Amino acid sequence: MILLTGGLGYIGSHMAAALIEQGRDFVLLDNLSNSRLEVLARLEQLAGRPLHFEQVDVCDQPSLERVLAQYQIQSVVHFAAFKSLNESVIQPLKYYQNNVVGTLSLLRAMQACDVRTLVFSSTAAVYGVPEQLPIDEQAPTRPMTPYGHSKLVGEQMMRDVAQAESGWKMAMLRYFNPAGAHSSSLIGESPEGIPPNLMPYIVQVAKGQRPCLNVYGDDYATCDGTGVRDYIHVMDLVEGHLSVLDWLNGQVQASEVFNLGCGHGFSVLQMIAAFERVTQRPVPYVIQPRREGDAASVYANADHAAQVLGWQTHRSIDDIAQDMWRFEMQYQV
Repeated sequence: MILLTGGLGYIGSHMAAALIEQGRDFVLLDNLSNSRLEVLARLEQLAGRPLHFEQVDVCDQPSLERVLAQYQIQSVVHFAAFKSLNESVIQPLKYYQNNVVGTLSLLRAMQACDVRTLVFSSTAAVYGVPEQLPIDEQAPTRPMTPYGHSKLVGEQMMRDVAQAESGWKMAMLRYFNPAGAHSSSLIGESPEGIPPNLMPYIVQVAKGQRPCLNVYGDDYATCDGTGVRDYIHVMDLVEGHLSVLDWLNGQVQASEVFNLGCGHGFSVLQMIAAFERVTQRPVPYVIQPRREGDAASVYANADHAAQVLGWQTHRSIDDIAQDMWRFEMQYQV
């Protein structure tokens, strides 16, 4: 049995969908601070059966221990974290409490219940501004926000535990820019308030919810002057989690980092063009000055995941745009 912390969030719910398709048993754990119960109903519609759900905060170690023991959990995929870079700068203690203390509580609960397999949702934000491209797992880690720092602390805790005690099998997955939705259109990304990421913002502009998209900088040394990022379809991302779970099951001891990205970048204008191409909707934008701290280009070297896990991405930016728009039209009108 697999435990998904933050299981009703964006990435967690898509991981649940992938596990449903594989017929694997899992438990969803979420405190609903940044997710909705209706996602559980949609996942149950996809599964055709009730699913195990526990409304528990990841900082609540006694409740975590109860869940681990009650369901005889064998492995954990840890998605429960706050993830807005900008919000983390404004409210750093909120991020350290949830992301660092939550991971600490989870590790302690797993230790107490002798559950030794953990997949950790980390981020490319741990790298900061890259010295060279593409970014591989040996690149220096210099996070520029409390969010990035909180994830790096989580990684270090995992390494230290694996070094101190035998039998731990851990993988830290550094995401680049997940986007898209499940092909069923039952689940997708539903950010509260102003979307912190490009693609959900594009969706809201295309729908007319917002007048235009602000594009920060058009004078970078890139193909069209706008910032370049590595966009990965959310279903490619969760398939990477399935691959790493299978790999960990074959290990005796492990503490490994993997980049999960498509391995090349797309500019802001290229992403706008893809969305307009797929949806036939205009996405007006306004060029604004560069934001301090933004890198011109950030994209992954994902060779390590390909070589060790046999994983690679299969979906395009057009697939990302199409799946996001289909979900938006079905559920978010």
